[in-house]
Amino acid sequence: MKIPELTGKRTVITGASDGMGLVMATHLAGAGAEVILPVRNRTKGAAAVAAIRRVHPDATVSLRDLDLSSLTSVAELGKTLNDEGEPIHVLLNNAGLMTPPERQTSVDGFEVQLATNHVGHFALVAHLLPSLRAGNARVTSQLSVAAARGEIRWDDLSWSREYDGMKAYRQSKIALGLFGLELHRRSLAEGWGITSNIAHPGVAPTNLLAARPELGRSRDTGARRVVRLMSKLGVVGTVESAGMAALYAATSPEAVGGRFYGPSGLGNLGREAGGAEAVQAARGPGRREADVGGLGAAERCQLQQLIPDVRAVRCPIHPIRAYGDVVALTLDAHRPSGSQMLRRST
Repeated sequence: MKIPELTGKRTVITGASDGMGLVMATHLAGAGAEVILPVRNRTKGAAAVAAIRRVHPDATVSLRDLDLSSLTSVAELGKTLNDEGEPIHVLLNNAGLMTPPERQTSVDGFEVQLATNHVGHFALVAHLLPSLRAGNARVTSQLSVAAARGEIRWDDLSWSREYDGMKAYRQSKIALGLFGLELHRRSLAEGWGITSNIAHPGVAPTNLLAARPELGRSRDTGARRVVRLMSKLGVVGTVESAGMAALYAATSPEAVGGRFYGPSGLGNLGREAGGAEAVQAARGPGRREADVGGLGAAERCQLQQLIPDVRAVRCPIHPIRAYGDVVALTLDAHRPSGSQMLRRST
């Protein structure tokens, strides 16, 4: 897949210190883009920068600090990037956690997969709106084939009654997909100039199911070992191919907003990016409409339980209900500094 010329473009990609995120960051750097890697672990981040520069010695790549599971950390990164005063042209919401063996919560009280995969990325977009609008940005959010078989558990978003790691993971990715589609609809309605779409990597031996002691997983899962074997046999994709659909969605002149991009081939699990093909939309079981305009009023009403309104309006943003508590997520879109503020209160 050929990446268009990106010289002079500022790109931000989460989850790029290893795996397919690092592959995508390397491709972006090779196309001439400035690449910003927000990372939780500076040591891993520095190794990623070194890996990129081994391939592209003249790459413009740098690190910023980010823990997506912390709204405070997300707000700090948003302020940092906005204060730098440079437009952002591409934002790849790629980072993710998958299936901790035991239920965990973030510092803000969210189930940790929802906190990292959806809420953190939503908050990042909200804080970066000034820079994204200035760059007429493309925002691409990375989902999962797992989302096609899941649903949002509206009556227990925190999975506090009966935890199922895979179902909670699917929920977090469906939520991110709904946000990605809704972001494009609202950008069109408000004239933000932001193009938002969603993508998935198919199946590949990425690091999502690798050993993660901090998540209570001391070794690679059996599923990862099976996927690694299937990848070697050419049945599913590779770490190198996994990010191609998201790169297409984020950079190709032919990719459009409000669509869902993934690998082509049987079950959309293969090695090649699917081009302009729109695949299963993240709207829950049995739904195949990939057009953002297809979201009905009832679904948008439900969506407000999970994400706050991000329209650039002057009135206060109303609270949303999550995890049994009323959590006020307030986006002040008209501060004199032009920055966004995401505030949590109970």
